[in-house]
Amino acid sequence: MMPCMSVSKPPLITPQKHDTLSEFSLKPNKSILSFTKTTDPRFPDSHLNDLCRKGRLTEAVTVLGSIAKHGSKSKVRPNTYINLIDACINSHSIHLGRKLHACIDLVTEIDVFVETKLVSMYAKCGCFNDARKVFDGMRERNLYAWSAMIGASSREQRWREVVELYILMMEDGVLPDDFLFPKILQACGNCGDFETGKLIHCLVIKLGMSCFTRVRNSILAVYVKCGKLSWARKFFKRMDERDAVAWNSMISGYCQIGENEEAHRLFDEMCKEGVEPGLVTWNILIRSHHQLGQCDRAMELMRTMESLGIRPDVFTWTSMVSGFSQNGRTSQALDLFKEMFVVGVEPNGVTITSAISACTSLEALETGLEIHSVAVKMGFTDDVLVGNSLIDMYSKCGELEAAQRVFDIIKGKDVYSWNSMIGGYCQAGYCGKAYELFRKMQESDVPPNVITWNVMISGYIQNENEDEALELFQRMEKDGNVKQNTASWNSLIAGYQQLGQKNSALGVFRKMQALGVSPNYVTILSVLPACANLVAETKVKEIHGCVFRRSLEPSLPVMNSLIDTYGKSGNIVYSRTIFDGMPLKDMITWNSMISSYVQHGCSDAALDLFDQIRNVGLKPNRGTFLSAILAYSLAGMVDEGKQLFSSITEGYQIMPMLEHYSSVIDLYGRSGRLVEALEFIEAMPLKPDSSVWEALLTACRIHGNIGLAVRALEHLLELEPGNILNHRLILQTYATYGIPDALKVRKLEKENMARKSIGQSWVEAKNIVHTFVTGDWSKTYSNLLYPWLQCMQENVKARSHGGFCIEEEEKEEISGVHSEKIALAFALVGSNHSPQIIRIVKNIRTCADCHETAKYVSMTYGREIYLSDSKCLHHFKKGHCSCGDYW
Repeated sequence: MMPCMSVSKPPLITPQKHDTLSEFSLKPNKSILSFTKTTDPRFPDSHLNDLCRKGRLTEAVTVLGSIAKHGSKSKVRPNTYINLIDACINSHSIHLGRKLHACIDLVTEIDVFVETKLVSMYAKCGCFNDARKVFDGMRERNLYAWSAMIGASSREQRWREVVELYILMMEDGVLPDDFLFPKILQACGNCGDFETGKLIHCLVIKLGMSCFTRVRNSILAVYVKCGKLSWARKFFKRMDERDAVAWNSMISGYCQIGENEEAHRLFDEMCKEGVEPGLVTWNILIRSHHQLGQCDRAMELMRTMESLGIRPDVFTWTSMVSGFSQNGRTSQALDLFKEMFVVGVEPNGVTITSAISACTSLEALETGLEIHSVAVKMGFTDDVLVGNSLIDMYSKCGELEAAQRVFDIIKGKDVYSWNSMIGGYCQAGYCGKAYELFRKMQESDVPPNVITWNVMISGYIQNENEDEALELFQRMEKDGNVKQNTASWNSLIAGYQQLGQKNSALGVFRKMQALGVSPNYVTILSVLPACANLVAETKVKEIHGCVFRRSLEPSLPVMNSLIDTYGKSGNIVYSRTIFDGMPLKDMITWNSMISSYVQHGCSDAALDLFDQIRNVGLKPNRGTFLSAILAYSLAGMVDEGKQLFSSITEGYQIMPMLEHYSSVIDLYGRSGRLVEALEFIEAMPLKPDSSVWEALLTACRIHGNIGLAVRALEHLLELEPGNILNHRLILQTYATYGIPDALKVRKLEKENMARKSIGQSWVEAKNIVHTFVTGDWSKTYSNLLYPWLQCMQENVKARSHGGFCIEEEEKEEISGVHSEKIALAFALVGSNHSPQIIRIVKNIRTCADCHETAKYVSMTYGREIYLSDSKCLHHFKKGHCSCGDYW
């Protein structure tokens, strides 16, 4: 037993009289009934009790106040006073209760029972702090007083405070009874205090209270909630009598850690022992299957319990609706919500919130409006959870006025209410309105939290206001007393990446690590796209190292992103190494690897993986089919590619998208079957977009079909009138094919002169990225590069072209040496160390002459050259290119 300590009792705190009215003061009332006219002042108790019995509580309190006001020597018995307090509790009248408290000096003997009743009154009327003040001021505290205070703390879910009160109670020499022990044990379980739970278990045994079922079940619940299932299992086996509550605790414990098989085994054992599973048991199992994403299994369980005559209650249906909604099966969640009404079960606030969330995911505004009407009819307009979900739904459906109206009528706005409304304005691009609301929030009783600041930062940077976003980020700790978290840094990184400011994104990532802020998987997924190019392979390896140091390898999205990024940075070997080392692969994993092989021109490896997908039991999706058709195109397997395209709809019931049609044009185009390509376009059920006509243009350019090239270009001009590259290409084509309309050509020439696109290339040397511009010889090392390039050009034979040559960039005679040639020369002779692998990125399509030069250099100098332009990833090796001279 814990040592008992005597503590001195503080004096009783009673309300003091002040000049101004306090919460305990009596308000002036001109209609106060004269006491002398109603009853003999020597015997007020009978009159007060009579008024109390008749429900005239206000009159009774007025009489008592009159006695106090006139300074009568009359007193009331403790029982009378307690009866009046009980009446206040029953009527939930805290105002009258405070008046009674102000008259406590009229009680003949202020004993522990009177004070305990005051504690109960304040607690049950929702004034917990007042209850604690009375309790702390009590002269004497017996078991009933401790029970009242612990009960009040328990109702407020102040679990840690309950445990602290228990310790004080023991120090005061008062032992709990079989009624109080379960409340204290419940608190231990809910705040995870395993050690105190163990001590109470020992005390229960010493006091001989282990025979009480409620106490035993409460001890078991502590072990389960604290995750000590081995302790729970031992205790459970030793229990003489195990009722449904005990079985439910054990089943719930295994469900919490995802061991549903063991939970079902216990369920079967429960039935064998003759304990009939009740509604609670079924609900525990149903909820656990939803938490594991096993919605179909949960549905089976609900149908089974219905067949056994157990009617699902509101908690069952709520679990079903929220489970399907949270697992992405939102349409079925709404169907279940409707079925719930059909069978006559009224939803609660959580059910309605889950149904509204499903509407949000589907952007089903009409259904959301219907559910809003249901919420209003059922009186859930004051439910903050329902209100918050409605704000979220209306915001994401673009109905900001409706969201604002809901926001305005929520009385007890919490931080989520504010964040949802602010986020809605940010998402719609109204950052000024969001900031206005943000300022109001700072002045309200609900100050902005870190999520609020992050929402504002994301909103600004996503709407291209990066300066304001950075200013807010820097002000967080100073002005808002809110410490930046990982999500704050992620907001900046993702925003800069979205704006195309890759270096800024990488800079924030490095600063984040330098300050000791741990990146999470979201950070990695935000920063990796900034490295998805040939000159960033070193940065990809740097981030990969961070993934290992932070133990983020188990994250499937992170590993999938690494496969994709390594592929785009030119390191297909690393992509495959990661792929082979992953114990778990999803469809995105396979798609990332196949797509990487296609980018590198490795059609055989891509098709081999495509065949393996069927063996692992995964179903190909749109992305898989797109990569596979392109792989067939690279391999020249036209018939196989056509057959696969047909199977998308017939065999897999997937509607092809425009990118699939474009890949079929590429399939025909590489093989020179241009007439079939055009027929395919004309038969398309969808209107061809620019990607389809670009695919046809590429085929025409390679195979020399000028007439079809003109047709493709005219469609591209119509679809993208502002694309200067199309202007240049069609002018070159007209020059070769003939001028159809002199006025049209002059207009195109004028626009072409006004908006010239300049070729730029980037190459990495010793971890530094160097930029080169077409025709620019301002670099200090130009004198070294120019002679080399002149010599190289003399050795490169002119590329034999089957038809005509139209390029996105002007000829070198006009513009000067193209940027990729300068970058290539710098990598070979301009840097101190010439690498074996050269990686170059160009902003527009490389021309045929530069393509031929790269092939020649790869063969003559024994180098591997990776060149990524706007159309293709070229891998030059031993005089050949992975694109097969088709790009």
